[in-house]
Amino acid sequence: MANQQQVPSPEYGHHFEQLNRLLLGLAPLWQSLAFECHNLPWAADFPHLAAAVTALDDADIDAIDKDQSVLVATLLPSLSLDLAMRDKKSDENRDKKSGENSDKKSDEQHAPQSQSLIDLLPLLNNAFTARPLNEQCLGEKDAAADNAFNHQDFSRFSAGIKGRKWQQITAFTQMSFQQAPKNLPVLEWCAGKGHLGRLVAKTQQVAVTSLEWQQGLCEQGQLLADKWHLPQEFICLDAFNAIDIQAKNSPIKAEQHAIALHACGDLHVRLLQLASRANAQVISISPCCYHLIRDQVYQPLSNRAQSLAVNGEGLGLNRHHLQLPLQQSVIANPKQQGLRHQEVIWRLAFDCLQRKITGNQHYLPVPTLKQSQLSGSFTDFCHWAANAKELTLPKEIDFAALLHQGQQRHALTLRIDLVSHLFRTALETWLLLDRAIYLQEAGYQVRVSKFCSNSITPRNGFIQGVKY
Repeated sequence: MANQQQVPSPEYGHHFEQLNRLLLGLAPLWQSLAFECHNLPWAADFPHLAAAVTALDDADIDAIDKDQSVLVATLLPSLSLDLAMRDKKSDENRDKKSGENSDKKSDEQHAPQSQSLIDLLPLLNNAFTARPLNEQCLGEKDAAADNAFNHQDFSRFSAGIKGRKWQQITAFTQMSFQQAPKNLPVLEWCAGKGHLGRLVAKTQQVAVTSLEWQQGLCEQGQLLADKWHLPQEFICLDAFNAIDIQAKNSPIKAEQHAIALHACGDLHVRLLQLASRANAQVISISPCCYHLIRDQVYQPLSNRAQSLAVNGEGLGLNRHHLQLPLQQSVIANPKQQGLRHQEVIWRLAFDCLQRKITGNQHYLPVPTLKQSQLSGSFTDFCHWAANAKELTLPKEIDFAALLHQGQQRHALTLRIDLVSHLFRTALETWLLLDRAIYLQEAGYQVRVSKFCSNSITPRNGFIQGVKY
């Protein structure tokens, strides 16, 4: 691979800039803090969108929210109409000012910006309209797994691993190795008990080094590897510790395939940085939990993203914004959804109470609830929450009125969140491409794809870089 002359794919950079323009231009729609709002904060600028989302039945919102294509189909026409109206108004203002020979620079810039946003709206449904996510391998038979196991062994090998997690592990393994150079030793990053590395060692017949910071997990993982007589070795090490990639005993090497399945936030970023500096021949990751970062705001990885930020075109992502891609569940059943809604209503209702008591007009979070508490009464919850926040409740409280206020605020937050969820695919793709372009800039041939279907996990983004 090192002798091949290859040019980094330009499509990723083009798509990244398109997504950046879309997300930046419509930031008010996805950067609002729903719990802090008492109305739709963008209603004046997007009246048709506000009317459309207000008209929705509360009972329909979960189903709409669950399917990105349904969500886009439901709200995109109204958003398009609002942007078209903005264009028309800008044109009228420009023509008026032009007739008066006044400075028209700002309006001339605004009109094409709005028009370009209309053109980019299809990216809300599929952020890769020009370069579709590679899904050709999804659901294909894994020949390596078939060759490595008989049916009985396969069942024993996956014992103790939840079915959906095992599906993710097998799909990620298949995607990681189907097009990568063969027979490279593997580094499993943030390994836990090493379930992924153990499957890789078995199916790919390669040595695996599994790095994990918890000693207990390392010991359990080593026992499992030894049980199956696999060449898997655990290293107990904090991924954020100083690692000298030039040292002979460095766990990260050039002749290596580094893998990470759902390493959170800065942990997968750390692998990208260290492995690319070490010139690891292959890097395969599926990012997760983008908001788990040490800095207060997101630090772009690629030079392209950094340049946009320097030029005042950065997204300025904080931890709240970075949670947006994670706000989609394909697992929750109706009972779980009902309990979730009940908890939010109670929290918002208590927030109404604390605002009245304290005068604090900002949302006050309370500790995590036990699910059993939701079987109790709202009154008991309020006393529990007040005790947790060291508040003294007045003797006379209209709990029924409070609960009604909580229900009203919940209906509002559902709609604010639903509109913000229009942008979750676009934002996650932006984050994936920042990582992909970073690897391209480091000399890797990169592909971005999905390693499994959304029904297994919505966190199915996959990035693989192969060193030139």
